[in-house]
Amino acid sequence: MINQVLSEADEKMGKSVEATREEFAAIRAGRAHPSMFSKIVVDYYGSPTPLQQLASFTAPEARVILISPYDQGAMGGIERAIRDSDLGVNPANDGKVLRCVFPELTEERRKEYIKLAKAKAEDGRVSVRNVRRTAKQALEKLEKDGDAGQDDVVGAEKKLDATTKKHTDAIDEMLKSKEAELLEV
Repeated sequence: MINQVLSEADEKMGKSVEATREEFAAIRAGRAHPSMFSKIVVDYYGSPTPLQQLASFTAPEARVILISPYDQGAMGGIERAIRDSDLGVNPANDGKVLRCVFPELTEERRKEYIKLAKAKAEDGRVSVRNVRRTAKQALEKLEKDGDAGQDDVVGAEKKLDATTKKHTDAIDEMLKSKEAELLEV
């Protein structure tokens, strides 16, 4: 029973770390990357559809992304969704593809992105700690119900703390590398 609680907590913490990694991928660093468009949703024939499902992406240069819609009728909606997003680009439409040229990052914009990365890292750490709290409550309930001894629960809580530290350290490492990537000129 204790092992089940611990493995479940480890799995959920891993998912929190993975979600944080995806959030970091959406933050723009020096070069353009298709994952920056992963959070954009387009109004496609009346239903909100992720942009990744409506078009293919190519990056011919470091700061340019070409977006080729599978359906040319979706071009206007895609263009509008990109323009309204927080990416800060204005796509150029040549009738077949949308060309998004990303401006060079200014020092001020880099600092904003670092703040954003720190906020997303903190959200990830909070998520991991919430999983820890839930697992700790489950362990205490096992002890209270008499399904596990006090020594077993104390040992399990130490393992839970070690697992929590491992996952929060992983988030901190991702934050460090993202900051270095953002500060790189």
